[in-house]
Amino acid sequence: MNNDHIHPLTGMKRVLFVCIENSNRSQMAEAFARIHGGSGVVALSAGSLPSGMINPKAIRFMQELGYDLTTHTSKSLDEVDGEFDAVITMGCGDACPLVPAKRREDWALADPRHMDDDAYRAVRDDIASRVRTLLSTL
Repeated sequence: MNNDHIHPLTGMKRVLFVCIENSNRSQMAEAFARIHGGSGVVALSAGSLPSGMINPKAIRFMQELGYDLTTHTSKSLDEVDGEFDAVITMGCGDACPLVPAKRREDWALADPRHMDDDAYRAVRDDIASRVRTLLSTL
């Protein structure tokens, strides 16, 4: 991992993943950042209009990989503060956050909420791949 931009106070990279409801895509991205970033990354997720719950499909499909998404909560952007090394939005349209960040990306991922199991897994695996790439370039 490149250490040029380590957070001065914590010594860790800070990454925020945002989607509207904070119940599917951003939750899985946060999980993958925790899995692949280890102790060098502080990963958070939030939503512009949080649903207040984690989608049961997201819980089930992350459980397949051995990750317990029931430990997460659906949070509002109002609950997030500080500057981030990267803010990743996931097709949030006009509700994209004004959060201080060194880098911004929009992944424009399809919402898997109503997809069948195979399509949902494909979105999950795409998020995993994108998170690994992001972490390798921070």
